[in-house]
Amino acid sequence: MSQATAVALVQMNSGIGAEDNLETIDTRVVEARRAGAIYVLTPEMSVVFAKDRAGLQAAAEPWEGNSAIARLAGIARDNGVFLHIGSLAVALGDGRFANRSVLFDPAGEIVSRYDKIHLFDADIDGSNGYRESATYAGGETAVVTDIAPFVLGVSICYDLRFPALYRALAEAGAQVIAVPSAFTVPTGAAHWRVLLCARAIETGCFVLAAAQGGNHENGRATYGHSLIVSPWGEVIAEADGAEPGLVLAELDLDAVTEARQRVPALANARGFTLATH
Repeated sequence: MSQATAVALVQMNSGIGAEDNLETIDTRVVEARRAGAIYVLTPEMSVVFAKDRAGLQAAAEPWEGNSAIARLAGIARDNGVFLHIGSLAVALGDGRFANRSVLFDPAGEIVSRYDKIHLFDADIDGSNGYRESATYAGGETAVVTDIAPFVLGVSICYDLRFPALYRALAEAGAQVIAVPSAFTVPTGAAHWRVLLCARAIETGCFVLAAAQGGNHENGRATYGHSLIVSPWGEVIAEADGAEPGLVLAELDLDAVTEARQRVPALANARGFTLATH
């Protein structure tokens, strides 16, 4: 029997300024470590949740010499945890930004990074619509990292709607998949839980979904409900609505093996051709 691994999700209500958000992350990581967590995941857009391109241009820094990255490395190091920043905006040389997830080890070293592949271009009832591709450059590389307690696959928010990515992560060895997010309220109420449970069931992975929640300084409203799903599709921990806070759970990695043995969908997959008439 494997030893359980304690993990924590940080549910946030990020604002447009980095300093307050970094202070929140620092405080929550300290709380999570005191609760025994060795891996801490924050939501999408943890560091700055800007209102528009002008706000991003004012707040987002390039990758090299990034002051937020330096600060976050120190938080990971001071607390001796794997600190997984769900995402932050990183300024690129062409005027666009990367929506980048960054994982620090307990020494504060960056062990992996992932740029969101699927960009959210959609018209949602009751909103002005979203055109993430007008501001961000989509990533091209999926990422799986062995962090010793478990093998971690990474995704961000809208990626959740593309199951082929999750299957690829599982086939590459992922036992746990992170889904840091900032879901809208309408899509969250309709799809959040069912999509997360589906991805867990399909892959036989634990799914860790840290979310933004509530009404934000930038005028957006996000769904919250951060949750952790077992490889059998059961929600084992969940935030209280949209309120900021921590979600804590212990992951028994034997559950991954057991789920995949009970329903070996990964092993049973077959290639096929498609005929149209």
